[in-house]
Amino acid sequence: MDDPLEALDPEQRAVAESLEGPVVVWAGAGTGKTRAVTHRIAHAVQVGAHDPRRSLAVTFTTRAAGEMRERLRILGVDGVQVRTFHSAALRQLRHFWPRVVGGAPPELVGRAAPLVAEAASRCRLPSDPAVVRDLAAEIAWAKQMEISAERYPEAALLRTPPVSLADTARAYAAYDEIKSERGLIDFDDVLLMTVGALAERPDIADEVRAAYRWFTVDEFQDVSPVQSRLLDLWLGDRDDVCVVGDAAQTIYSFAGANDRFLRDFPARFPGAAQVRLYRTYRSTEQIVTLSNRVLAAGAGEGGLSSQVGAGPEPIVESFDDEVAEAHAVAERIERLMAEGLSPRDIAVLVRINGQMPAFEEALAERGIPVVLRGGERFFDRGEVREALTRLRGAARTNGTEPAASGVASVLSVMGYSSEPPRSTGAVRERWESLSALVALAESLAPDADLATFVIELDRRADAQHAPVADGVVLATIHAAKGLEWEAVVVAGLAEGSLPHAQALAEEGLAEERRLFYVAITRARRHLVLTWSRSRHPGGRGQRQRSRFLDEAQATVAGPAGAASVSRGAGRARRSDRRGPASCRVCGRALVTGAERARMRCRTCPTTAQESLIDELKAWRLQRAREREVPAYVVFTDATLDALAESMPSDIDGLLAISGIGPDKAGRYGDQILELLDQHRA
Repeated sequence: MDDPLEALDPEQRAVAESLEGPVVVWAGAGTGKTRAVTHRIAHAVQVGAHDPRRSLAVTFTTRAAGEMRERLRILGVDGVQVRTFHSAALRQLRHFWPRVVGGAPPELVGRAAPLVAEAASRCRLPSDPAVVRDLAAEIAWAKQMEISAERYPEAALLRTPPVSLADTARAYAAYDEIKSERGLIDFDDVLLMTVGALAERPDIADEVRAAYRWFTVDEFQDVSPVQSRLLDLWLGDRDDVCVVGDAAQTIYSFAGANDRFLRDFPARFPGAAQVRLYRTYRSTEQIVTLSNRVLAAGAGEGGLSSQVGAGPEPIVESFDDEVAEAHAVAERIERLMAEGLSPRDIAVLVRINGQMPAFEEALAERGIPVVLRGGERFFDRGEVREALTRLRGAARTNGTEPAASGVASVLSVMGYSSEPPRSTGAVRERWESLSALVALAESLAPDADLATFVIELDRRADAQHAPVADGVVLATIHAAKGLEWEAVVVAGLAEGSLPHAQALAEEGLAEERRLFYVAITRARRHLVLTWSRSRHPGGRGQRQRSRFLDEAQATVAGPAGAASVSRGAGRARRSDRRGPASCRVCGRALVTGAERARMRCRTCPTTAQESLIDELKAWRLQRAREREVPAYVVFTDATLDALAESMPSDIDGLLAISGIGPDKAGRYGDQILELLDQHRA
């Protein structure tokens, strides 16, 4: 194994070198969090601090787990278990089921919707697809929140299910009854039952804790109450856990995710090592400037710093209606492809699935291949399973045939051709799956044969590392989380779409803003933001552009042209160019965000008066309560420490402190300076 610490930036290296005890990594979009934590695991294994066989890394998607496994394999680390919360829990539940319950474990439900529809019918409730979909989502939310059917009406008072709270509770109870009658459990039951087994059987909890000593949890801002409780049971009274997350990317609250587990981690584990990754290696300066401005509008930190350099300015365009918008987007994508971009390097992101058909049709009309993101896992698709069976048979009879031509020949029997179909829907999705397999074969070494290709496919299936067809990705923003493309079009940016019409209360609006932030930070170099004045041709149903575009200080061009998002960019870009900082006490380089905020090393003594820090915290708490926001949104602890230590006497002095920008200086500056004046010698 090469030195895992090589080629890491100072903050990533600080993560990799924090091997013991609790660690929290505040990782902005594109800052290399997966690189940091996999190199941390590799470094710990290399120096003998961690046993890979007793290490468990947990993330939220099979794709992310597959990526982490692949990176660890490249780093030469074997034996680390990398799983989603659900797969880790399912493995433990199946192992301990004979001891906890007896007999064979129940069968896992693949799709909950048919059973939810049956439960709705039993309760004489509507069972059309839209209602069933929303009921299934509501039941899943309740289980992630550890809320039973009996408690649901009281616990869900602020929610808006598709039917009444009482009827939703009845459907929830009927759904559980149907599963029980047939010996079935769903994915959410897996978490609840594993939590129950570990909580009620100390002997089983001890076995799990003996098996796993070191934990890494990715995307910790997406943890739900039941997942947090499961992690607590895995840990017991230990604290060997490293969590990674970004509160600015909390976009799954509707499914039970709660970023308070991330935000409260330092309070729960006093003395935890904290590292903030702020150097983004994904997006250009222009895109980062825009993303910082979006977060600043929502009282966020907005502290990313691009390491990529300059690129094209983001573009905003408006159109008369959604049809015109879709065709203009397809035309722009065609131009990007003519300039040399591969279709797979381009994505069109929308708020909801209902916005996708117009773009799918417009792209298909121009013969541009499209990949629809979402749905069932790649290797679970019927056409993929059939293709694997055929390819394995071909490899047994003629394994030395070149992979590129052999795969295309085998799949042609299933209807594959190099030209994408003009139709959409199931036919297009089937072609996408087969095309992805052909593209993978073509990407292997020229001398790779069918036998080699099948081995690679089996390895990928085991890791859930799906190949990708060479097509423009069309996806919802939620489905795009964790992904990135060279060029991204964020479409449908009108009021009522983003922010969504049903999410305009303060908490919902904040999440919609974070969703917009996630969308724009998927782009590496080209970013296009579009909206239309009407949903339908002819001008029916006039609407306004999204308030998020206004907050980003964007100007809008008509369909024939485009205007760049550049107003105020110079000042924001200059503030992002942070050079190396050194401790004002000992002169050593400052690595973590908290150290840079305090302007001193964690080991150097503070010069602040304790009474002043207490007063600052009391003042902050009062401001937070007035605004109904978490205290850290006003100022972080590190910023308060820096204020108490540096004792600035004017606004320029405030602005020199990390965590205080023009907005916060304008909002709180006079109050802070007055409070500090009372404590001057």
